[in-house]
Amino acid sequence: MTNRSELRRRFRKLRRALPPDTRAANADSIVRHYFRSGLGLRNKRIGAYLSRRDGQDGEVDLTLLLERLVSLGKQIAVPVIRRHGSMEFYAYDPDQPLLDNRFNIPEPHLLARHVTGISRDLILAPLVAFDDSGVRLGMGGGYYDRYLGSICPMLRPLIVGIAHETQRSPTPLPFDAWDIRLDAVITEAGWQPFR
Repeated sequence: MTNRSELRRRFRKLRRALPPDTRAANADSIVRHYFRSGLGLRNKRIGAYLSRRDGQDGEVDLTLLLERLVSLGKQIAVPVIRRHGSMEFYAYDPDQPLLDNRFNIPEPHLLARHVTGISRDLILAPLVAFDDSGVRLGMGGGYYDRYLGSICPMLRPLIVGIAHETQRSPTPLPFDAWDIRLDAVITEAGWQPFR
């Protein structure tokens, strides 16, 4: 079996190889699929991620989706990575300045309002790869798994991965007891629930 580091390298290379216009078109399609899925109506309190400003890693940019959600009155929170290896969510306000963390990912200032895990209806999670059973391969820091694992499963928000279709693994990804599966994924090809 291929190890996680090799898988991360392979799938990051695939998403980085996507031309900028393809990435932008995929992000537009993901916004449409998000609202067609019914998530836009059902969920008011949403955790989402912000991509690196330079776009160098090829992650799906959620800027358009977040702008639309804010305009609809949704409450958005985004992650802040703490020095001791934990992740917490803070209220996102597109009119407030963001600070880049050590990974060059924008974060709200720590004076922003802290948002607890059980106060989210939905978390839109970034990923490096996913498979057809909802296994998510992240960047390797374990931030999302630790954060979500700290929430009682009965109170856990819906976890929806956001990815380019090229990040879909044709074979099962490795899965450990502490890994948290996705409930669904949205790519440019559509919305796919896993359970």
